[in-house]
Amino acid sequence: MPSDTLASVPAPPHTPEPRASLVIVGAGPRGTGLIERIAANAPELYDGSGLDIHLVDPYPPGAGRIWRAAQSPLLWMNSHAEDTTMFTDETVVMEGPVREGPTLHEWAGIDGRVFADRQLQGAYLSWVYEEAVAALPPSVTVHHHPRRALRVSGPREGRQQVWLEGRPRPLPADLVVLAIGHLDAELDDQQRELAAYAEAHGLVHLPPDFTADSDLSALKAGEPVLVRGFGLAFVDLMVLLTEGRGGRYEGDTYVPSGQEPVLYVGSRRGVPYHSKIGYDWSGERPPLPRFFGPAEVDELLGREGGFEFRRDVWPLVEKELGFAHYHRLFTVHPERTGTAWSDFEEKYAAGSAAEIRALVASAVPDPADRLDLVALDHPLEGRRYGSFDEFQDGLRAYVEQDLSRRHDARYSPDLAVFLGLLSVYGQLIRLGDIGPWWHGFFSYLASGPPGPRLRQMLALSRAGVLRFLGADMAVTAEDGVFRASSATVPGAFVEARALVEARLPEPTVERARDGLLRELRADGAAETPEGLLRVRPDDGRILDRAGRPHPRRFALGPFTDGRTPGAFTRPRTGGPAFRQNDGAARAVLRFLAELASRAAA
Repeated sequence: MPSDTLASVPAPPHTPEPRASLVIVGAGPRGTGLIERIAANAPELYDGSGLDIHLVDPYPPGAGRIWRAAQSPLLWMNSHAEDTTMFTDETVVMEGPVREGPTLHEWAGIDGRVFADRQLQGAYLSWVYEEAVAALPPSVTVHHHPRRALRVSGPREGRQQVWLEGRPRPLPADLVVLAIGHLDAELDDQQRELAAYAEAHGLVHLPPDFTADSDLSALKAGEPVLVRGFGLAFVDLMVLLTEGRGGRYEGDTYVPSGQEPVLYVGSRRGVPYHSKIGYDWSGERPPLPRFFGPAEVDELLGREGGFEFRRDVWPLVEKELGFAHYHRLFTVHPERTGTAWSDFEEKYAAGSAAEIRALVASAVPDPADRLDLVALDHPLEGRRYGSFDEFQDGLRAYVEQDLSRRHDARYSPDLAVFLGLLSVYGQLIRLGDIGPWWHGFFSYLASGPPGPRLRQMLALSRAGVLRFLGADMAVTAEDGVFRASSATVPGAFVEARALVEARLPEPTVERARDGLLRELRADGAAETPEGLLRVRPDDGRILDRAGRPHPRRFALGPFTDGRTPGAFTRPRTGGPAFRQNDGAARAVLRFLAELASRAAA
């Protein structure tokens, strides 16, 4: 071939570098919060040529599964509308910029003191998602894939592949963030035994699940149903089986429809979660953290031999919560104290646990003004009743007292303790997995039902639709039925052909029904003794069993050892989830910016 012909052959076309790609698995509030933080930080950290964000979730973006519109309007939030926000403020300790926005009640134009239904919260979250996407730079495009993610593959130092249900080719990803929220779980050993017994004897066993997703049709009118769990999942169950079946309230009286089963409820504590506090904060806030802050966490993390929660952490937490309580009592209600705050504070700061107990006993005359966390955690400890009927009266009195106290500003030290709990939670995140007890205790004190729900509970009890079983509830399967008993009413028991486990599934990687997490575990991701995914606290990078952070895989949410009280929070309380979202977003953007810089070089 002549040389001039060779010269005329056109050069092969230039193949452009593929656009940077980020895959976020989970489109609920956590995934939405991450996108909001990416939008907020992108002007500072990312000027790449373009970015595709692939959002993978079978449920609607923003609302996700828990807050989707397709659920009963009878199901409420357990926070006031004014105490729910998806936006950062100056109290969030983070590197990125603050971008304030409306709370739920400001956005919806409703009374801030109402408990909105979850459908409205879902609409708010959907709006936040749309606003976050709109705030992204023009070069960033978001793609929603209404599918389930099955697995993630790819080398540590190279592009990842995210395989989706019903899609033959994977999504390419420079980075992957798991924000999948609460998970379904396989049954544990006891639940499998109960389920097998139910199947063999024609009984009904409903394992831990999201109540809104449970099939309750097998729970028949007028029949007894054993319920294990007295938290928020139980409240949802109670609502759906009463009002949800046509019952109604006339003042403090419940008028049955005749379609309700009879609910026999018990738990470890044997009492419902404490009511949400029904008054506003006023005056000076306790100066937190005081005894459990960053310096104390640094010291715990630096211990050569490690630390143990009950021995090393809990005394600091207890002292912090006590400080919040007594700061409020002494500064707002000095007439109920026996000494000056300055003297009390000095002795409290220097005192051991025993010395503090003696100090409180001498300086706070009324036991109702003293903080006793052990008694709060075991309200029925040592109490015994002669019959179930006697116990019904006793527990109704307990609930009525709780409602009265939580709606009386004279007991505002309780609200100070709530602020202390939020402060403590923000510090505990840095310690990783500290076991399940703390999270349950926090929810019991700080994340209980609205006061109106407890009043409904009392009305249902008086109507005979709801019966209380007591503390340390034990369930056996024998003689063709389920049998429940409690140490609170010795010798008594209740038999039923139906048992409901009214609680969320445990967030363990090993038993997660989501194959994605199990695949990560098989691929070397580390987990805690409690079965949570180990992540780096500052940015959520997934750790392997050697403690190495994965350069391209992140995880945020309750299935990690960096779990927080929730993906959204009340304004001006530091928002630990917001801080985590910001750290992850900045790590993502820095990585992608470096990747773009190398590609351009």
